Amino acid sequence: MNSFTVLSRRTVLGLGLSALVAGPAWAAKPIKVTAEQAEAIDAISAYLNSFKTMQGEFTQISPKGNVSRGVFYISKPGKMRFEYAPPNPFLIVADGRWLTIKNRAKEKGDQFPLSQTPLKLVLSNKVDLRKETQVLEFEDQDGITSVTLEEKGGSLGGNLTLVYDRTRNALQQWVVTDAKGRRTTVSLENVVSGVKTDPALFVVKIKRKDDKGNKN
Repeated sequence: MNSFTVLSRRTVLGLGLSALVAGPAWAAKPIKVTAEQAEAIDAISAYLNSFKTMQGEFTQISPKGNVSRGVFYISKPGKMRFEYAPPNPFLIVADGRWLTIKNRAKEKGDQFPLSQTPLKLVLSNKVDLRKETQVLEFEDQDGITSVTLEEKGGSLGGNLTLVYDRTRNALQQWVVTDAKGRRTTVSLENVVSGVKTDPALFVVKIKRKDDKGNKN
């Protein structure tokens, strides 16, 4: 993996966290889902529920068009690691409760409750997209289903588009749109599910902002 662009904190949040630093989302109205669309959305939920562990590679395109790559690991419930390749210093780790964004070059970072990020929609043991979200847009063409979702109540301040390949039965990418309309696309590649993951992957230490100690 090469030709990486070091991301700003806000761009890194594009993995699904940009809504945390944005205000309320624009007024997007949910659509009325047909029976056929509901079946397609349930198929995405079923796919997300079909694995406990997963790993692979990702390519991220920022709102400004910058491209970054890296590797990811998922262990449900609630654990995830997105590791950007050098020279990008960022590391994103969810330990089941907290989500940490760490700058490895400075050993510092920020933490957020995982429950307040859109990532909880894909890291839960049991995912039910129709129950937990409102559908804003739906497209289905040539075996690719694209559904744009907003958490009920809109408390996360943005929306999430999941792109699902029905032919391959695989999540192809997600797109996070924050409250200001900025879009970050994350594509998944070379994905393998059901693999054993090292628990140490989901442990991260950062310096506190006051530099008086460490926090896991």
